[in-house]
Parts: sequence; C-alpha cells; structure tokens
Amino acid sequence: MDVIGAGFGRTGTTSLQAALHQLGFTPCYHAGEVFANPEHTGYWAAAARGDSDGWRRALKGYRATLDWPAVAFWRELAEAYPSAKMILTTRDAGNWFESIDQTIFKTVLTGQVPPAVVQMFGGGAEKAAQLADVAATLARDVMIPRSFGGSIDDRDHVIARYERHNEEVRREVPPSRLLDYEVARQRPQHPARRRPALIAGHRAAGYGATGFQPSEPAR
Repeated sequence: MDVIGAGFGRTGTTSLQAALHQLGFTPCYHAGEVFANPEHTGYWAAAARGDSDGWRRALKGYRATLDWPAVAFWRELAEAYPSAKMILTTRDAGNWFESIDQTIFKTVLTGQVPPAVVQMFGGGAEKAAQLADVAATLARDVMIPRSFGGSIDDRDHVIARYERHNEEVRREVPPSRLLDYEVARQRPQHPARRRPALIAGHRAAGYGATGFQPSEPAR
C-alpha cells in the first residue's frame, strides 16, 4: 500500500483517484469498488465489528485507498502500512455538507441510488436494488457509526464530526507523511506540510523525488 486517503467523501476523491491512476498508483480503492464487488460489503461490515481481516481482504492487491469505506479505518491502515503516505483532502465545511447531503446522505435516506450510477454498473432494476442494498449496509455498519458518531440527522453535528476528523488526522499524522490538501484552493493548505509534494491542481508535484513511488500491492 502506497497511499492512504484520509479525507471524507465529497472532498475531491474521485479526481484524486484519477490523478493517482495517472501516477501509477493502481489499482486505487474507492467507494465504487464496493459497488463493482458487492461481496466486499461483508468484508467492511466485519471490519467495523473489529475483524481486521475484513478490510485486509477488501484491500488485497490495491496500492491506494480513498473515500469510504476505507477512510473510516484510516488509523488502522496508517498503522498497518507505516511506509504509506497519507493525503487529507478537505473543503469548506458548509459547502461539503451541502454536497454530501444532496448525494451520499440522500441515497442513504431514500434508499435509491442515482440512475446514472446504476447505469455505470450495468443498469436495470435488479442492479439498482443490489447497489441500494450495498449503500445502505455500508452506511449503517461503517460510515455512520465510525465517521459520524451514529447520526447524520443534524447539520451541526455532521459538520462537527467532519472538522473533528480533519483535526485528528492533522494532529496524529506526522507532517513528513501527510499532504494536507484543500481542494477548493488547489494547493496544500499548510506550506509546512508540503512534504511529500504529490498534488498541485490534482496533478503530481515532485513525483520521483519524494519517495512517493508505486511499490507492491497490499497483501
């Protein structure tokens, strides 16, 4: 494992995934991987119950992780892969909430995956129902309890959990290991945390000179 994404979903993780792919950090585990591999739902649910073999099975063969469900286990991943670099993607808290409320939370609350997403994975009513079940299980067993303290009903509570998460990552991960990246500004938020310099405008900066090199997939 080379790269661990510590930022919540809706902070530019899809664009970051594309950038990591361009740099050779493939495959990269993102939320869509669970939709493509529904059996992974059980792995992550087991991990949430304390079985570390759960996330290890899900991430076997991957060189990078981003977004949920993996971000809910960022501490475990950081400890398991001490040589992996970490990227914290953030954005304005209010804008982030509006984005997640109209996308991920909407899917959780309505039980319906957007038609465009269903089409990406083959389309049809059966696939829509399968993806809705995957989304509901991950939200119920992983995202809501581990990232939001069991509730997504209150805006202030959700934002407080988001900000608390970001500060915990900044406090616990050494600056030499962390890229703290505010997406809206398209530059590292804290100049002192530039090492290793990975992204500038969602592209590599200093690749090959920072130790940020693809290595072996996770096992």
